Amino acid sequence: MRLKRTTPIRLAALGAAIAAVAAFNAPAAGATGSDQGGYSAARLAAAGASVLRADVAGTAWHTDPATGTLVVAADSTVSPADLARIRREAGADAGALRIERVPGQLRRLLYGGDAVYASSWRCSVGFNVRSGSTYYFLTAGHCTDGAGTWYTNSSRTTAIGPTTGSSFPVNDYGIVRYDNANVTHPGTVGSQDITGAVNATVNMPVTRRGSTTGTHSGRVTGLNATVNYGGGDVVYGMIRTNVCAEPGDSGGSLYSGSNAVGLTSGGSGNCTTGGTTFFQPVTEALAAYGVSVY
Repeated sequence: MRLKRTTPIRLAALGAAIAAVAAFNAPAAGATGSDQGGYSAARLAAAGASVLRADVAGTAWHTDPATGTLVVAADSTVSPADLARIRREAGADAGALRIERVPGQLRRLLYGGDAVYASSWRCSVGFNVRSGSTYYFLTAGHCTDGAGTWYTNSSRTTAIGPTTGSSFPVNDYGIVRYDNANVTHPGTVGSQDITGAVNATVNMPVTRRGSTTGTHSGRVTGLNATVNYGGGDVVYGMIRTNVCAEPGDSGGSLYSGSNAVGLTSGGSGNCTTGGTTFFQPVTEALAAYGVSVY
């Protein structure tokens, strides 16, 4: 689910309890051995392109180098006919697909570290950043998409400042400038000081903070994932984790120790039963806007 706004807020969280029911696991006949005995990088890339062409909402996919397969997560809205369409589109590369059923619906999840409010929805602050003496915060692009001024409170009486950049779909990051000198903006996430930013690695221990569900921890389970939220909202290069999230957590921070890692995009599941959540790599957003954590 994309942790996006609820009622007035678009739900924008791919919350996550992935009950992995593996199918099409075997690299069977036609596998062109990778170093791990699975499919070659070229075959996996072709399989990924086929899944994208099939355009089935509620799916997300990434390459698993350990098995040489393309892991395709399919939520509860994906029908057997949809899966058959994906396999048909993959054609000779269908054997490279490893299908995992995930409970719930992949959606964007709005909300984040600390709650912030646009005109009719709520999200979360990811990380406070700066360029010279100008201060901003990063959040999800599906949060900043169409948003003007941001506020600290639900009654929208204390303004923070305007959206100054937004990228969604394809990416999922946006930036808001602090214009109100009375709104403090420390370089921390909760009590954790953030001093740097790094790219995620598989099995990296990570912590997510959001305004709906607070702080939860887990590990990175995949890299460079593509997520199809439906309606043409496809994002690329996402970090997949087993950390839970819920609507309103969108835009919130993913970090490992004192290092910023990602911005909450969406997922499936919840923080009662668990889930799978996807994150925009923060290093890409920092580079796009020429800002740094502090």
